[in-house]
Amino acid sequence: MSTAYVIIPGGGSDFLQKMVGAATEGTETIMIRDAKEIPDLRNEKIIFAIELNGAGYNIALFEILSVLWDRGMDALLGAQGVVMVHCEQELFTRSVAQNVIFTANQLGCRFQGHPLVEATGNLANLRTWQKTLHKSLEEVCLELCGRLGKALMEDHPLKIERPKIVVLHASAHNTSNTLDLWNMVKEYLEGQDIQELHVENGTIVDCKGCSYTTCKHFSKRNSCFYGGAIVQEILPAIEKADAVVWICPNYNDAVSAKLTAVINRMTVLYRRTKLYDKSIFSVIVSGNSGSDSVAKQLISALSVNKSFRIPPYFALMATANDPGEIQRVPGIQEKAKAFAENLLGEIKA
Repeated sequence: MSTAYVIIPGGGSDFLQKMVGAATEGTETIMIRDAKEIPDLRNEKIIFAIELNGAGYNIALFEILSVLWDRGMDALLGAQGVVMVHCEQELFTRSVAQNVIFTANQLGCRFQGHPLVEATGNLANLRTWQKTLHKSLEEVCLELCGRLGKALMEDHPLKIERPKIVVLHASAHNTSNTLDLWNMVKEYLEGQDIQELHVENGTIVDCKGCSYTTCKHFSKRNSCFYGGAIVQEILPAIEKADAVVWICPNYNDAVSAKLTAVINRMTVLYRRTKLYDKSIFSVIVSGNSGSDSVAKQLISALSVNKSFRIPPYFALMATANDPGEIQRVPGIQEKAKAFAENLLGEIKA
């Protein structure tokens, strides 16, 4: 029988214990409650089960992540994780989950699509699911936890040989440090099946927010209310791809408007087909700081919401301001090469 390591800092509330029980039914478990108990977690299945107080904190969680970080950037290499978060109020569950996924990923942990179950204090965040499952909110939560744990234990992804890679960017070739960094990476991907798409001004309209029925109607026809380059070129390319690389300069600690519009419009594809067999990667350059903010936005939008896989070390991040400065960042060529090698080795389904 496979074993799941449950990292449950501080032990958690009675309700979080129920969530863990639902996720681990029929699975042998080893509980980790504080930073003194952490074994070697490389190549293991991990459930991060987190209880937040009213201010959105769990001090024991930060201590555990700090111990793992101090072990080195391979502390979770080969591991696969999922996250469950419970908070007594309606805030903080998503931001804490983003931080856990990002930090664990930087240590080598991969995450399946839809790797998170959130339980806010009144479970109001699960009302949409309730319309589908026709159960009480507590029953909905526990069923989702059961699905999460089952998916974790049954997921054994295999490397895809000769993967199809789509690269999306909205940057100017002559000034973008982020695009320059991607071009460094691409030097080590010679001969691979790569399609680059430039999301240009005037070609992308953001999501209108159609009703579920309307969105579903258009998705069955491989279309969208707005049509245009999204449905003619970008969505078909994503649907055929095994991996999508997002080239993301840091715009005010967020993904640029044009790429955000692509993510929003992707809902029409998601309505028709889930994206669990596709991986996301990203190249992120910040002028000053905040690359992790952009990476966490991608994690939330594309994996938690849209079901893409997050391979280990999914984001290559750097700091460069003036045009061309990325070329002078110490060790950047070595980082680009390592990222390219990891990308090819970790496109799995």
